[in-house]
Amino acid sequence: MQRQADAEEGRDETAEPPQPDAAPESQAQAPAAPPAFVPKPPLMAAAYVGASVMLGLAQGLGMNLVAANIPQIQGTIGATVNETTWLVAAYMAPNVSLSLALIKIRTQYGLRNFAELSILGFVIACVLNLFIRDLPSALIVRFMSGIAAAPMSSLAFLYMLESFPPEKKLNIGLPMALTSITLSAPLARLISPALFDLGGFHAVTMFELGMAMVAFALVYALPLAPQPRAKVIEKLDVVSYLLIAVGFGSTAIVLVLGRLYWWLEAPWIGMLLALAVVCITVAAVIELNRKNPLLDIRWLASPPILHFTGVLLMFRLVLSEQALGASSLFQALGLTNDQTRSVYGVILVASVAGGMTCAALMKHGKEERIHIAALIMIAVGAYLDSRATNLTRPEQVYYSQFLIAFAGALILPPAMKSGLMSALKKGPNYILSFIIVFLATQSLGGLLGSAVFTSFVTIREQFHHNVLIEHIALTDPLVAQRVAQLGGAYSKVITDKVLVNAEGLVLLSQQATREAYVLAYNDAFMLITAIALILLFLLIAHIAIVAIRNKMAAPPLPATA
Repeated sequence: MQRQADAEEGRDETAEPPQPDAAPESQAQAPAAPPAFVPKPPLMAAAYVGASVMLGLAQGLGMNLVAANIPQIQGTIGATVNETTWLVAAYMAPNVSLSLALIKIRTQYGLRNFAELSILGFVIACVLNLFIRDLPSALIVRFMSGIAAAPMSSLAFLYMLESFPPEKKLNIGLPMALTSITLSAPLARLISPALFDLGGFHAVTMFELGMAMVAFALVYALPLAPQPRAKVIEKLDVVSYLLIAVGFGSTAIVLVLGRLYWWLEAPWIGMLLALAVVCITVAAVIELNRKNPLLDIRWLASPPILHFTGVLLMFRLVLSEQALGASSLFQALGLTNDQTRSVYGVILVASVAGGMTCAALMKHGKEERIHIAALIMIAVGAYLDSRATNLTRPEQVYYSQFLIAFAGALILPPAMKSGLMSALKKGPNYILSFIIVFLATQSLGGLLGSAVFTSFVTIREQFHHNVLIEHIALTDPLVAQRVAQLGGAYSKVITDKVLVNAEGLVLLSQQATREAYVLAYNDAFMLITAIALILLFLLIAHIAIVAIRNKMAAPPLPATA
């Protein structure tokens, strides 16, 4: 039966219409023409959509449940906050580049084998999470989890696109796939308090395993339509990929940990960046001199693609307002995940609503209008957040966070669609080069946006803290009165007045630090507002220039008698 299925797969597999990672780069073997689309029954189509959502959540929760609970996990493995954050770096180091290799692996060895082995590897990685006892074991398991989770986002895309006819794959399937993958971030914040109440980090790993087992059953119960196999992997592909993997992985580690160890203070940060530059440069030199390159470097360095890359990076930067802004602000104010769950419920609803709206609007070719609306919403939401105080609580940011989450669901699908269409105009062999651009801007770009945002907050916090504490002196009657009030809480247990005043000074310093953080986050939110408005202006100017250029290039209308 297996040999017969493999024979049918080799005979009937066809290249689908443009998918996020569906075309081989090598021209060694051309696939057959695609067959006519056969629609699935409504219930079966819904099952494939549900499988896509489950795969996206299983992959995303594995990463976000750890990133959202660093303080809680550090006690379980006996590590500091900085050491525990290495778990995020270990996960991202292999994950940021593996999708590039998986595209060709899937094409050469078959989609069925790719799906079944990928989900099996993911389940095994989740099982290994149950054996984490200390930091070294956690680092090893998280590194393996990053490898195993890389195919899950590709499978989530493929399962979502499976149910739609070719003309609807990009307009409806693509927004729904991207939306389902982004739901894991707010969902992780929603469910993690209950999981930690049930059984700490062990309950989190058990939940991950349960999600993986459900996804495992769905993949085997709902096979994807076969695609053609083609021998596309060459020896130099392996060399180029390993160099790119080391370069991207080193960069990911630096972006995750640079702000904690600070960029100019830890020597290993410079060493990793130098290693990344050398590896990526050598890979580019190899690719420039190949007949069938893994990546078309010349096309990637062309002005339109550089412009597209810059736009995606700026989008990732403005979206970091929600990825880190609100959660980090509430953490600085002393609120826990349990107290901020309602905000992430609002974000979850807004993301779903934004994805559905994007799917409805993209059918009419309104990509640029969608981006204009999204940038306006981000600017308004970030400006509203910039008025935060130390009394700000979750209910005060519902509206702003809804706007930003809704806008975030609107931004990526039109951008990815336009990039795919641009690559297809050059030919199907450019799809893989486009995929590396999109993946780099989403994985490394997301880490870069987080690094820039948090570093800016750190710098501004130091500035505001210095301004605040330089006015704290006991010779000031108001300061002395405030210190006495704060120290009065200890007067019943501490009889020494000097010690009471010292405790009051400590509390006053803590209040100054909290105020400095609030002011720093307000500055960061205003920076996001400014960036969003600048992008909005540039986008409108670009649309106007293109319209004028097209009007001038249009042939004159024939004269009428």
